[in-house]
Amino acid sequence: MELALSLAIGIIFGAGIWLLLRPRSFQVLTGLMLMSYAVNLFIFVMGRVWLDQPPLTPAGNTPDPRVLADPLPQALVLTAIVIGFATTALYLVVMIGARGLTGTDHVDGEEPEL
Repeated sequence: MELALSLAIGIIFGAGIWLLLRPRSFQVLTGLMLMSYAVNLFIFVMGRVWLDQPPLTPAGNTPDPRVLADPLPQALVLTAIVIGFATTALYLVVMIGARGLTGTDHVDGEEPEL
């Protein structure tokens, strides 16, 4: 399970870096989103994947803390998803504005001459 998750995170992050190096602004934006998804997945997996375990202590009980899922990575990933959505919306608005001003979506502002 750990090997599959590690490979998935590495492939997603690698694809994000590859897209980040592309000359079009939409590809750069997609690469940033993929990299943020990979980092979110990494943070979530670092909190261990628990099956059928409560993330919080039930009222009136004091169970062994080793059997509870850690709620901190879940809270961090939820916060990162919200911030990532807002950042993506901002990048998209800037990208559309730059496309309207320059007439191209190339990251340098001009098409390369062939």
